[in-house]
Amino acid sequence: MVGVRVMQNTQKLRELTKKLLEINEEARVQYTTRTHLDDYKVNFYEEVKPFADRALMLLQDWEPLAREWVMHNKPKYLYPIQIKNTFENIEMISVVAWQKDTGPKKFNERVQSVEYVLEKLMEEVK
Repeated sequence: MVGVRVMQNTQKLRELTKKLLEINEEARVQYTTRTHLDDYKVNFYEEVKPFADRALMLLQDWEPLAREWVMHNKPKYLYPIQIKNTFENIEMISVVAWQKDTGPKKFNERVQSVEYVLEKLMEEVK
């Protein structure tokens, strides 16, 4: 029974991690291709809020599974603090990707950090 639950959690963790990689990429594309256009006007309730809500729902499911997996399996280059930071970074990215005053350096650093942790997790979780 325990083995089945672990397999289900592992599969769920992979699915959620893949979806968060997609969220991260969507935010990056939004920021780099649309946000800085002179004539771009963001609609908070039609664009930002649904995107941020979708990201948060995924994060709330992903974080406990990822934290538990990292703590139990102790992968070489992943630590529980990175899971916490990734949660916070995606939460932030999912909103600031639409803000014209978001600095590119900080935004790109967050996106790259998220991508590193999520891809490393995908490699490790089998």
